[in-house]
Amino acid sequence: MNNQITNTKEEVSKGISLNEKDYLTCLNSTLKEMSKNYALVMSEASNENLYGIYHELFGKISQLQRDVYELLFKKGWYVLEKCDTNKIQTKYHTLQQEYCDLNG
Repeated sequence: MNNQITNTKEEVSKGISLNEKDYLTCLNSTLKEMSKNYALVMSEASNENLYGIYHELFGKISQLQRDVYELLFKKGWYVLEKCDTNKIQTKYHTLQQEYCDLNG
């Protein structure tokens, strides 16, 4: 049984030269890192105006990252793994228990 969710892979040039897949993969990683950093900086903004600016930029960066991810997936360069319902339920119950433990 195939546990992957993917599209037909678009072939790219091989060799030492960077190709479209390389550039998009790098851009996707950079945008994900930027999203994390904006989330952090928003939590430490010194006033509402600054928070608003960071929040707006966070939204734009997050949307751009999503667009790049969707392009990678469409071209078959980003593969997802199917997860069975039991695994999801087990993880849900684990997280629910951890949440309850935190709230005593």
